[in-house]
Amino acid sequence: MRYTFRCCLWIPVLLLTGTGAAGQIRMPHIFQDNMVLQRDKPVTVWGWAAPREKVTVTLAGNVQRSEADAQGKWKVSLSPLPAGGPYALHIKGSNHLQFTNVLIGDVWVCGGQSNMQWKIRQTDHRETDTSWVKANQVRLFTVHTEMDYQPRDDLKGTGWQELSFENIDEFSAVSFHFGKKLQKETGVPIGLISNNLGATSVETWMSNEALQEFPVFQKEMAPVLSTQKGFEELKADFETLRKTWYNEHYYKGIGIEEKWYLPETDFSAWKPIDLLGNTWESEPDLKDFDGAVWVKTTFDVDKSTLGDSLLLQLLQVDDYDITWINGVKVGETFGNHNHRNYQVPASLLKPQGNVLVVRIFDTGGIGGFTTSPFWMGPLLKGKWVYRKGLKINAAGFPAPVVPNATPFSSPGVLFNANIAPLRNMVIKGVIWYQGESNADRAREYQSLFPAMIRSWRRNWGDEHLPFLFVQLANYMKEQPLPSESTWAELREAQAMALKLPATAMASAIDLGEEGDIHPKNKKDVGNRLALAALESVYHTGVEGTGPVYRSMSIQDDKIIITFRYTSGGIYTTDKYGYVRGFQIAGSDGKYYWAQAKISNDQVIVYADQVKEPVFVRYAWSDNPGELNLYNKAGLPALPFRTDHLKGITDGKEFQSGPRF
Repeated sequence: MRYTFRCCLWIPVLLLTGTGAAGQIRMPHIFQDNMVLQRDKPVTVWGWAAPREKVTVTLAGNVQRSEADAQGKWKVSLSPLPAGGPYALHIKGSNHLQFTNVLIGDVWVCGGQSNMQWKIRQTDHRETDTSWVKANQVRLFTVHTEMDYQPRDDLKGTGWQELSFENIDEFSAVSFHFGKKLQKETGVPIGLISNNLGATSVETWMSNEALQEFPVFQKEMAPVLSTQKGFEELKADFETLRKTWYNEHYYKGIGIEEKWYLPETDFSAWKPIDLLGNTWESEPDLKDFDGAVWVKTTFDVDKSTLGDSLLLQLLQVDDYDITWINGVKVGETFGNHNHRNYQVPASLLKPQGNVLVVRIFDTGGIGGFTTSPFWMGPLLKGKWVYRKGLKINAAGFPAPVVPNATPFSSPGVLFNANIAPLRNMVIKGVIWYQGESNADRAREYQSLFPAMIRSWRRNWGDEHLPFLFVQLANYMKEQPLPSESTWAELREAQAMALKLPATAMASAIDLGEEGDIHPKNKKDVGNRLALAALESVYHTGVEGTGPVYRSMSIQDDKIIITFRYTSGGIYTTDKYGYVRGFQIAGSDGKYYWAQAKISNDQVIVYADQVKEPVFVRYAWSDNPGELNLYNKAGLPALPFRTDHLKGITDGKEFQSGPRF
């Protein structure tokens, strides 16, 4: 079989943060031409220079001076400015920096996972509003997502992109539609900081301090908190240790001595092993084995599709690996959470019979390839053989402390590298679209999500920083009978975060697609977030949310439901007046599909199987199917339940160990 390899996973790049050349003013990467700064609030400008160097900052006639401290850090606060521009921002010291085409408006951070990250070009939208695009009043800064154990002072990104037909397809789709509607309604420039990454769980976006509130993270956080070091410091420490540790403790044993990595090795006595998401403990003679296990496979490639190199993705390996192709070392990684992404020169490869050998080294516990088979490509799913090498006593093995994290689920690493550096940036608020990766732990999300919101607000020093978020869309196959649902429980957890001040939620319960976790309709999602902002942040008087459950009463065999947020009344799009999505249960908690109709802006629900109803649920499933209950603003009723029955995610919490 021939394989064509494509890049499908995030590739980590470590960021070096220094103060630059002595005597040279340096600015955070968020300061670029075309940027947007927050209106009507003091504008913070900060950076680095030589210790005690004097710095002058000028913007729109506003001049402020500062002096760098002993570490070379400086910061000034400029007087508030109304919306407008463009202006030039000048920073002078021993050198002179100038940023041009700067607008004053509202700045929003756009966070979450892939549904926030999804770009315009990945949707069906094609912008046609030529005059609005040419006005160029929306700007986008896309953060290049990185990781760290400790809060960083800087981040990397694309620079501020002006709105144009040439670059619009690279805008985050939800962010774009949010920004467009907000700009057209308010008339002020909008700056969007796209700061998100697909498949990420909420704990990756929480601060170290917030994570310490939860015992489930203590084991995971222990090395981080004990060393108080970031990635670069740990890498430097390891390189120093490596000079003696590598050969004395690690790079030794029969496999190294006999050079099992060479393609001419006699593999005939090596035993078959199934690496499809299995750790090697599933093999009887590897159970409880610690040390080096060598695995080998062969593969073909279509060299016409490769270009200059092949991206070899081994995903996660517990704990260390050295990888060879055709006898040439192509990569080496330490740490069981780190992703293995090795660039292999095309010149090293043959059309047929390439020999891939991996020395997997386990320092205790499980060993092997540990990423879920869902993410594995055809190569990892191929036929492998193995042979045991160096055996160690795990309890006495001097395992070094190294950066060891996955951006998708390692606590705190995305907050530290991508949110913390923006602490001085004055912003209007946050929009957030995430939760899919936490659906299996929805009950835990009831606590984690509010804690994350509070940690972001602490980062910006504003307990009432507006935080608007999207409630998950409908997804997966519609079930024929009422059933429990992790996604319904996650939506409930999201709605519970509305207890925090200055929060609002946009529902996407009617915008999803059964077979695609990334629904293409990002326009309505962005518009609904904008409506939520116009109501709760800009106070324009618009209706910003759909009908929300208020109360219920029981009359004979019927449940009568009333709602909030029904200005102008509620209605159904069904021409016969039927309302879909309801289910009711008696005291036994067994739910049945219900009939429902609207009467005097209330919904009357009943089912022939339930003569004495007690509980009611609405849109309570992964995918409740077509829904048709709206308010006059055209916004859908929010899912809810009136029972407090135990959920299927109760008791499920974050665990240290193998994970994506």
